[in-house]
Amino acid sequence: AESLKSSLPVLQLRDESGRLSVCSKLCYAIGGAPYQITGSALGFFLQIYLLDVAQLDTFYASIILFVGRAWDAVTDPTVGFLVSRSRWTRCGRMMPWILISTPFAVLTYFLIWYVPSVEQWKVLWYLIFYCLFQSLQTCFHVPYSALTMFISMDQKERDSATAYRMTAEVLGSVVGTAIQGQIVGGAITPCLPGNLEVLDNGNTTLLGSDVNISHISLDETKRAYLIASAVICVLYVLCAAVLFLGVREQEECGRLKTEPMSFFEGMRMVMGYGPYVKLVMGFLFTSLAFMLLEGNFALFISYTMGFRNDFQNILLVIMLSGTLSIPFWQWFLTRFGKKTAVYIGITWAVPFMILIVCIESSLIVAYVVSVAAGVSVAAAFLLPWSMLPDVVDDFKVKNPDSSGHEAIFYSFYVFFTKFASGISLGISTLSLDFAGYVTRGCSQPDAVNLTLKVLVSAAPVVLIFLGLLIFKTYPIDEERRQGNRKLLNQDSDTESTELGSVV
Repeated sequence: AESLKSSLPVLQLRDESGRLSVCSKLCYAIGGAPYQITGSALGFFLQIYLLDVAQLDTFYASIILFVGRAWDAVTDPTVGFLVSRSRWTRCGRMMPWILISTPFAVLTYFLIWYVPSVEQWKVLWYLIFYCLFQSLQTCFHVPYSALTMFISMDQKERDSATAYRMTAEVLGSVVGTAIQGQIVGGAITPCLPGNLEVLDNGNTTLLGSDVNISHISLDETKRAYLIASAVICVLYVLCAAVLFLGVREQEECGRLKTEPMSFFEGMRMVMGYGPYVKLVMGFLFTSLAFMLLEGNFALFISYTMGFRNDFQNILLVIMLSGTLSIPFWQWFLTRFGKKTAVYIGITWAVPFMILIVCIESSLIVAYVVSVAAGVSVAAAFLLPWSMLPDVVDDFKVKNPDSSGHEAIFYSFYVFFTKFASGISLGISTLSLDFAGYVTRGCSQPDAVNLTLKVLVSAAPVVLIFLGLLIFKTYPIDEERRQGNRKLLNQDSDTESTELGSVV
């Protein structure tokens, strides 16, 4: 791999002053797209696919989705621990993980969208390949996230590269949603018209439904999902290749090397560091809020507001608004500070969340709310990854003899984020089930509509304010951040001088 990399034309990775070039930042940013492309496709379409194409029972589909997310969360700190113990190679310390995991991740992703012919093996098939893909994608994403600390030692350069990355990731969500939607959108099984009847046990059923799906139509739908997954697999490989060829890790040559720590030592170190815990807990609540909104907004638009044919366009508006807003938030946090950006960026969508459930159904209002939600989603995407390096730098200042811990900090943050995703998925599914949700129905009971209003408005607003209360105690402000930067730059200069004297 290294010989291949050296044989290709050399990219201009840094300018004459040693700063990262735009080309290097773009290559780094493109490497984050596969995670969001596959994530958006799975998030918006996997449940529909399992129920209407693979034709699994609702209970088994819920088990697959929940176990997959729970397994995904567990693998993050494990992979982070293994990455932190990895040795430096000619390709770097993070790149081998990214390079080796990519072909296997692509294969398992493709097999998720294949319907096996043996009916009895379907549940096990999807459970195994969904969990395998989540594990392999973790082997890509955790080292990629920690790579932020190794592409540059300059804090401003890392923040700038993070802004490029967040733009590419949000754009990746747009691409994933658009590809999957355009290819399989027309092949999705239509709703079942009919009147709702309340049964003696409190459940609901459809009367007067007469929708027959031919075998040919189902085969075309299966083929459409396979084509969409193949296109996404090609994009995944291309993005990984651009990352590998266009980004070079910097080894911290001047730092004192320490013995690798055990998994539980790493856990105690991470969970015992106050600024990190406060940052993660604050974003845990705000992430849970936006995941509840994201996971239920399509259902809310389709059923509660009655715009079933427009939900796909509204989702694209959210993603496009977020993509266009990231450069603004990067400028804002540089000009006014990161904590100020958290307060304004996260709360921006709150009035619109309240507005959309307090007025009558209006398509114009739905699009306005989508634009506003996209602005806050951009802040929620950018700020955690921009503030995590500050916490790692603060830890380095307080613990100058400790090194090799970056992947542990990043992996535990990803763990808590995915844990929040699992909670939101479980809460949403159980709440809708208790309310009497009708699969593939053209309309839903009033209890379901009320539940959807709570899931996209009341619950996210409460969670956002809880997260902001935690952020009030976050101790790393702009003054402390700049002080850490000066101390680390002084240490770097001193270490370089001492190393030169020894040589």
